[in-house]
Amino acid sequence: MKPVAFDYHKARDVGDALTALGAHDGDAKPVAGGCSLGPMLNLRLARPAKLIDLRAVGELRQLVRAPDHLMIGACWTHAEIEDGIVPDVTRGLMRQVAGGIAYRPVRNRGTIGGSLAHSDPAADWVTTMAVLDAGILISGRSGTRRESALSFMIGAYATTLQADELVTAVEVPVLSAGARWAYHKIARKTGEFALAIGAAVHDPARDYARVVCGAVEAPPLLLPRTSEALRESPSAAMKAAEAEIDTLLSAHDGIFKQHHNVAIERALAELGR
Repeated sequence: MKPVAFDYHKARDVGDALTALGAHDGDAKPVAGGCSLGPMLNLRLARPAKLIDLRAVGELRQLVRAPDHLMIGACWTHAEIEDGIVPDVTRGLMRQVAGGIAYRPVRNRGTIGGSLAHSDPAADWVTTMAVLDAGILISGRSGTRRESALSFMIGAYATTLQADELVTAVEVPVLSAGARWAYHKIARKTGEFALAIGAAVHDPARDYARVVCGAVEAPPLLLPRTSEALRESPSAAMKAAEAEIDTLLSAHDGIFKQHHNVAIERALAELGR
């Protein structure tokens, strides 16, 4: 199939893009890489009246380093993160995650902001930003607001993003020299969307410990008891994880819970090596 007819607008800057989005009463869509929106257009699952092309918007390609975070513009691609063109302030976590997304042609076009705005529960950046406690910068005609990655996504393919707003950047915390992380994805084959994701970050210098269960058909699941136990040790966290996952995923079947138990267990085992 092919898309229904739509108008096209190449945005000059963020303000121009927001004006174009707001002029269509929710019936316009921004596009950069198009890796998710393109297939949806062809299948006619999405039928916007207008596409707003963001690829020429320089503001969405900024990199701004602060003492405690790096602001990454929304239009940096997975491949640019994988290749180290975008500085990795997470001590290798972001580069590893980027390299495991789909396959190279997708990584060459797909953007970090687009992935977060699309919010597929099984997408890697959704879980990664949640475990890092990253901030999502959202611009609208009334100004810019910041949301935590955990609160930004409210359901499968659903976020707090309004129809006339854009994800413009991500604020990624700088991990300390002694920080440890682990990210384990269970998928049928390399590059596929995950069946389960286990992610953990322990940064003692910042008094930070977080364990997140991803690809749960909903926003990433923070494991608070497991995260607290991680402050003691990965093995202590491992003991807490199975019971917590069983409780938090009680509505799901045994295979679903088993996948997520294994993903978290392997991530914590890696962290403890």
